[in-house]
Amino acid sequence: MTCVASESELEELLSSPSPADIDAVAKLDGDLLVLGAGGKMGPTLVLRAQKAIQEAAVSKRVIAVARFSSEGLADRLREQHIETIEADLLEPGVLARLPDAPNVIFMAARKFGTSGAEHLTWAMNAFLPGLVAERYRNSRIVAFSTGNVYPLVAIDSGGATEDLQPRPVGEYAQSALARERMFEHGSARYGTPVALLRLNYAIDLRYGVLADIARAVFEGRPVDVTMGRVNVIWQGDANSACLRALQHCQSPPLVLNLTGAEALSVRWIAAEFAKRFGVKPVYTGEEAATALLSNSSRAIALFGEPSVGVEQMMDWTAQWIRSGGSSLDKPTHFQTRDGSF
Repeated sequence: MTCVASESELEELLSSPSPADIDAVAKLDGDLLVLGAGGKMGPTLVLRAQKAIQEAAVSKRVIAVARFSSEGLADRLREQHIETIEADLLEPGVLARLPDAPNVIFMAARKFGTSGAEHLTWAMNAFLPGLVAERYRNSRIVAFSTGNVYPLVAIDSGGATEDLQPRPVGEYAQSALARERMFEHGSARYGTPVALLRLNYAIDLRYGVLADIARAVFEGRPVDVTMGRVNVIWQGDANSACLRALQHCQSPPLVLNLTGAEALSVRWIAAEFAKRFGVKPVYTGEEAATALLSNSSRAIALFGEPSVGVEQMMDWTAQWIRSGGSSLDKPTHFQTRDGSF
């Protein structure tokens, strides 16, 4: 595909299952429950799962649980034969009323807005996972985490591996590690098979690090290069890995860094977008010797290389912005080094 012309095309691209997805879903023993399905990734993930089920010609339910604050989202999912449950997962008694399911994906989380409302971030990222680990102790669980649990590492280090001891900076990252620990505790206590996916950064043309940098270049704003390197992965590839990770849940939990293989220079990304837009990039800051980077070798060995490369993502992103494509207005703040979100 040379360009993505509309949101419907974009969502189709993000939600189209690969043969590996279809095979993985066909092998699942029972229904799939996705908690926190209304965020940036959830809708295309449940759509991908439902399409994979249809293409595999198997009978399984996909159940999406969220507050569904985006107008019309629940209706669109139901049109695709996805069951929806509108719920605030922090409300007392809600989890008990949800259906049992042998396969659970946990996507509920809070990052931005942490500063000043740290209690809510900890409730979403630590308290709720503990409740879910208890409620779904007899299921297999894939839970999204973040590369923010790692310390900043040298930009030429190849990125943090899963064997590096987490040293989260700031309350968001600390609460994300607490989320992992709650699922680890459930796995240790009940033998629950779990996979923890430390994601950074998922790319959708409407948001993500590439969109942040591209819009800054396009609008003539300076690009902060202090966090001089980043990892990125196409959201569709992240969705695919999530579905396939259900087959690899284990106790103690499997931990995977979910991102691309390359540590990309922010300065280079900005320069490449400037070429595509026919402008000159403007930079601010000086590259630090460290950055938030993850080594994805373990995930790539398990799932293969991502299907969408960096140049393709950049071409799509540039075309999307140039043609007036929409934005989710959710900047990643990838340049943040002190853990304040």
